[in-house]
This record gives sequence, C-alpha cells and structure tokens, in this order.
Amino acid sequence: MTDLATLTKKGDVSIIKLDDGKANAFSLDMLESLNACLAEVSRDSGSLIITGREGLFSAGFDLKTLASGDVEAAQKMVKLGFNTLLDLYSFPRPIVAAISGHAVALGIFVACCCDYRIGIEGKFICQANEVRNNMDIPVQIMEIVKDRLDKKHFYKAIYHAEVYPMHEAISAGYIDEIVPPADLMEKALEKAEDLATLGHPYYMNTKNVYQADVVAKIKEGIEGARPPGQTA
Repeated sequence: MTDLATLTKKGDVSIIKLDDGKANAFSLDMLESLNACLAEVSRDSGSLIITGREGLFSAGFDLKTLASGDVEAAQKMVKLGFNTLLDLYSFPRPIVAAISGHAVALGIFVACCCDYRIGIEGKFICQANEVRNNMDIPVQIMEIVKDRLDKKHFYKAIYHAEVYPMHEAISAGYIDEIVPPADLMEKALEKAEDLATLGHPYYMNTKNVYQADVVAKIKEGIEGARPPGQTA
C-alpha cells in the first residue's frame, strides 16, 4: 500500500501531501501516516506546508470507522485525530495550509490549526458539517475554531454548519486568500519560505504565550474524548 501522507522538502520548507485517492478521510491509517511525516519535520527551523490531492483537501474523519460499531477502533482513531490537531495547532514552527479543494469537518479543522491558509478558485467549499450530521463539536475542536473564525460568522459556521464557497470562506476566517489552482503550491511555497525565516525559539515562545489557555482546554478535552455522535 502506498503511503497516505508523503513528505518532501524544498530548502527550509517541508511539504506533507495527503492522498488516499478518494475522500482523503482521516482514517487511523491516514492519521498514522501523517504523524509519521510530522515526526520527520524539524521543530526548531524552517516551516511546513500541508496540502491534499487535486480537488480535495480532506472530507474529515473516516465515517466508515465511526459507523462500524467497533467502539475501540473509533475511539483510537478519534483520539489520534484530536492529538494530531493539538500537535498542529501548537506546532513550534509556522504551517501553511495549501487547501487543494473541499475542506470539510476535520479537514477544515486541520486547516484552522495552520498559520496561513490558502484556498483555490472554483466550486470548492469549506464546512464544519457536524451539527448537520447529528454530531456535536467537542471542546478540543471548539477552542481551535474560536481562535480562527470571525465572530460575525461563528453562529452560521459552527452552530448552523453553513457551507462556505472558497471566496466567502475568507470573510468567515476559514482561509486567508484564494488563488487559481495552478498557482496554489507556488503561492504556498512563497509564503512558507518567508515564514521559515522567523527565528527560533522566538516564534515558538510567542505562540506558546498566546495559546497557553487554549492548549490547556484542548488537552483536558482530549482526556474525556468520545467518538463524534456518541452520547455520554
């Protein structure tokens, strides 16, 4: 089986690409592959780009696992997913999300963990669709999106699971800019190369001060985590 996440490097920039050939769902295998890549990324220099396959950044957690009835498998996948979000959100070097297509559920939450998020022109969407699918959004995700979304859009985006076309996702706070698909990686690399020049540990220390309370709440939420849609 080919790797679901692959790591390449261009100078001081590491690039992780997610590609399962389908929905880019965060299955346990995808999450383990992503974490294996993250383990090889420098945490004291450079920067990181995370991207998906053409037309699809990620559709979120693997719904087949969640619906399988295998509680242990679902819990293992979800806990690793939440810990991955925490790692990305608090990553000691800058991260650029090159959002190569639809970003839904955990897909958009991964993007929200990144310093700078670039979407693409076209009929692609960003959506936190949990409430529409009879799932709640736990504190360990809520704290991240609260730190990213524009307050004017929060009710629509989170409580009402609003669908945002890419050009509207900018005002919501999901993404920072959109570019033609052919220019995505060039623009992401340009931004990542600039952010790679930020000094260590000064970027990390500044980020830690700002994120301290949020990170504490995320860690507390992970301890009591349960699969989406599963009641206490």
